[in-house]
Amino acid sequence: MTFFTDKGRFRKLWNTFRQTFRRVTPNQSHSQLDIDNPAAKRLLRKKPLLLAGGAAAVLVIAGLSGTHYVKAHTVEYLEVYQNGNLVGEVSSKEQVAELISNVQKKLDSGNAGLHMVLETGTITYGDKSAYNAQPKTAATLEKLEGLFASHATGVALVVDGKQVGVVKDKATADSLLNRVQGKYAPKTKTAKTEVTALAYSADGSVKSKTALKSVKFVEKIGTSAKDVQPQDIADPEQLYLQLIKGTVKPKSYTVQDGDCVGCIAQKFNISPQVIYERNTWIKDDMIKVGDVLDLTVLQPEVTVETVENVTETESIEPKTVYQKNSNMKSGEQKVIREGQSGKKQLVYRLVKQNGYLMSEELISEVVLEPSVPAIIMKGTKVNLAEGTGQFAWPVTSHRLTSFFGMRWGALHRGLDMVGGHNIMAADNGVVTFVGTRPGLGNCIIIDHKNGYETWYGHLSKIQVKKGQTVSQGSYIGIMGNTGHSFGTHLHFEIHKNGALQNPLKYL
Repeated sequence: MTFFTDKGRFRKLWNTFRQTFRRVTPNQSHSQLDIDNPAAKRLLRKKPLLLAGGAAAVLVIAGLSGTHYVKAHTVEYLEVYQNGNLVGEVSSKEQVAELISNVQKKLDSGNAGLHMVLETGTITYGDKSAYNAQPKTAATLEKLEGLFASHATGVALVVDGKQVGVVKDKATADSLLNRVQGKYAPKTKTAKTEVTALAYSADGSVKSKTALKSVKFVEKIGTSAKDVQPQDIADPEQLYLQLIKGTVKPKSYTVQDGDCVGCIAQKFNISPQVIYERNTWIKDDMIKVGDVLDLTVLQPEVTVETVENVTETESIEPKTVYQKNSNMKSGEQKVIREGQSGKKQLVYRLVKQNGYLMSEELISEVVLEPSVPAIIMKGTKVNLAEGTGQFAWPVTSHRLTSFFGMRWGALHRGLDMVGGHNIMAADNGVVTFVGTRPGLGNCIIIDHKNGYETWYGHLSKIQVKKGQTVSQGSYIGIMGNTGHSFGTHLHFEIHKNGALQNPLKYL
């Protein structure tokens, strides 16, 4: 701090007083004065008083003038303290605030992508003033900036108590979690909004709709702020991939006797969809003993569970009412009245985890239009060599393992089933083929003499001969695992006038 003292002003006042007094006082000595002059005598007697009065007047004038001058040149300023320690002085608090703002901006620009915290300490001020004070503001601000410190902060993403990564702030963490949920649920989903996705049939009518009921993480997800080093901040894209893919645990399985795709999926608590995705060579569910399956599954860090209500409109197939006619041969029939299909609305609740279906439950079924049954006149006159047209299940205690129809780009020509090992004729007829056929292994074909044929494949043993007449339910062979088979079962087909039929329409 610099102070200036103006002594010349007082010296000038004193000189002025002296010159004035000399003009009043003659230069002659007392001996030269006329002591008999009364006026002169009075002047001599008052000289000390005049001197004292003049001096006092000079001092008063000087004091008043000096006080006003000093007050006019007094400067107010602030002493700056950090954590109680004097740093220096500044003219105003705004200068310190501007310094802090500039330092924060410098930190932010020099650490892009990070949240930087400036540690200024506790800054306090003391009011000061002095004559002609000149605060050393620049030096004080420079010193104060040198006392500042800084550090980076981030937000840790915690899954079931385990930290999986750190991002720069809470907004980034929330955005990342929303993105993970959005991978398996519509992005427009909100807590109070039901989102529907419609599926359409070939004629453009609504076939089904999906209402998303809830989206949540199975694991306990949390975030917490923490001090970090810049290199600790994870790239959001890399952390996203880690959350949805996690670690990979390779696993393989060798098919055993009696295995099927669904059985293996249940055994390892995985979705059959995983098996099909990892083993694209599987066609028509056909796997055989010794096949090695890749059961490798991703182990994501988080699990997104969605609950959806799927509403479907399905047709109700009309029932068939048969009227017997003994004058018509067995297997012959005449339509008296065509049946009419009805409609029903089904609502299923689907629970999925990371997009894989975990459970499906029928929660509602409403008939929209009842079906009208068909009436058919049916002959009962029996010829053992001719079929009745009514097919029976070829195995007892049957359980279907694969259905008729297109799957994975190929046609499955019949039904696969397991149950009792004895194979029975589905209707009356004549055996027209015994032997092996490509894919079916040991096979029997029965002609029912009414346009229908039934095929029985993968047999381990054949108990009939070509040309033999069989009746419905008669024993013809033993279930096996021959041909292109994925385990012991029966492959059963129905042909009508040479064209494949869905056996479920007749059984």
